Amino acid sequence: MSEAHLFAVGVLLAWLAGVRAYLTVFGVGIAGAFGWLDLPPALDAATSPWVLGVSGALALVEFFADKIPGVDSGWDLLQTLARVPAGAFLAAATLSPDGDLGAGMLAAGAGVALTSHALKAGSRLLLNASPEPVSNLAASTTEDVVTLGALSIAFVWPWLALALVLLIAVPAACVVWWLWRRLLRRVPKAARA
Repeated sequence: MSEAHLFAVGVLLAWLAGVRAYLTVFGVGIAGAFGWLDLPPALDAATSPWVLGVSGALALVEFFADKIPGVDSGWDLLQTLARVPAGAFLAAATLSPDGDLGAGMLAAGAGVALTSHALKAGSRLLLNASPEPVSNLAASTTEDVVTLGALSIAFVWPWLALALVLLIAVPAACVVWWLWRRLLRRVPKAARA
């Protein structure tokens, strides 16, 4: 793969880690362990049985925790400590031919993961304000499907996968921003201070 393709894969993996870090690490590890793709040397750690076991178990816990209103927001708050470093590592490791992680790509990966994590957590806070639980379940299931779908095409068609994720993320970010602005306009100024 060319460096441009690897860059696209790195940015995509960082974005996905900001949404589903454990599922992303597990997916990359499984793909490498079964030989479906050649991982860069720094990503070989994801094929370790320990990493696969822990990331798989945590992905399963996250699958259920993310479907429960209220619990999902607490989980998102806690996962800030895992998603941003995971995104930074995945992005930098993708572009590391010799196993050394570059500071620039670590920073870029952390920024991308933090952005997608903030979008996810912000949208979940809005959904938790609604009285029905169906929207939470639908949002969580959509995140699972998008993560798995993007992972499945990331190494074959990285630019397509990145474009699809951005096609979903940019309108979602605009809607979340618009809803937050609307919600904050309804809160009296004295309550905001």
